[in-house]
Amino acid sequence: QVQLVESGGGLVQAGGSLRLSCAASGRIISINTMDWYRQAPGKQREWVALMPSGANAVYADSVKGRFTISRDNAKNTVYLQMNSLKPEDTAVYYCHGRSILPLRDYWGQGTQVTVSS
Repeated sequence: QVQLVESGGGLVQAGGSLRLSCAASGRIISINTMDWYRQAPGKQREWVALMPSGANAVYADSVKGRFTISRDNAKNTVYLQMNSLKPEDTAVYYCHGRSILPLRDYWGQGTQVTVSS
């Protein structure tokens, strides 16, 4: 089993920055990819950024150039640095991990990000 715990959300003004953290514990060696999703009120959950093992990060067009996903293997933590935040970035942000063998998805509890105009 894998546990994911997000932190770092909060209230920020438009143009500001936040850094989200996702700490992984448990059988983390089984995780092949880590990414971030978000869900705004009344909307479906959408993918934000992907950090695959041994490959370059990939971003949704809506955050490209503003968000950066990174990982610290020593701390078993994945980060999402969010700059130039916009009100439309307001959402609950979720950390997601996927193992291939066996195929399994893991989710954190989410952290709220609110961007005021």
